[in-house]
Amino acid sequence: MATSKKSIDLVKVFGAVANTLAENRTSLNQADDYNHDHGDHMVQTFEVITQAMKEKKSALPSDQLAYAAQLLKQKEASGSSALYVDGLTDASQSLTGQKKVTAQNAAQLVQSLLGAGTSASPASGGTADLLGSLLGGLGGMQSAQQPTGAAGGAGDLLGSLLGGMGGESSAPTAQQGGLDMGTLLNAGMSYMQAKQQGSSNLDAILNAVVGSSRMNSSNARQQSGAMVANTLMQMLGGALKK
Repeated sequence: MATSKKSIDLVKVFGAVANTLAENRTSLNQADDYNHDHGDHMVQTFEVITQAMKEKKSALPSDQLAYAAQLLKQKEASGSSALYVDGLTDASQSLTGQKKVTAQNAAQLVQSLLGAGTSASPASGGTADLLGSLLGGLGGMQSAQQPTGAAGGAGDLLGSLLGGMGGESSAPTAQQGGLDMGTLLNAGMSYMQAKQQGSSNLDAILNAVVGSSRMNSSNARQQSGAMVANTLMQMLGGALKK
């Protein structure tokens, strides 16, 4: 089945993330055991990113993202905003030469922004492949790994998660695809814990992806990272479906 060539409006995408974080500001502040202001910083971070997207709306995606990184670095000084400066920079580099964000590169945008897999090798395409499969499902396109509620689905998804993040379709081994076994096991454990807590397959997988990202340094950052990832995937998938 042909994939969508529709261009995605990054202003709407990042604006939706900012709204999601604003709605959850209080809970994110409460999850911050140190300064109790993580929610405030995250809202400010994505408001700045959205502002940058508006100011560079007619520019190429890579230029929009690079400008957002520059503006965010100037306006925000929190540790969390610094992580997203890095993520925006990586995302800009990953989309260099691309005229628009489409089904073909949207997953790479999410992976780069979150730094998924950067604990070992950002060059590994496994996480992007997994996110691409999820986007395909959300967009109503053909997807070999579309989340389902069928019996055995959780095990299949976990296998896809571990195999995808390791860059292989088979069971991962230590250092496979640039990711060490500890990272893979942590991702698998995050998936199973989220499932045991009643999360959907999509939420559980995104939690596991965030657990392998640069956003895994604290509970508050993991929570906000999951919100960012979920909103991005829903917005991108919805845009691709239209």
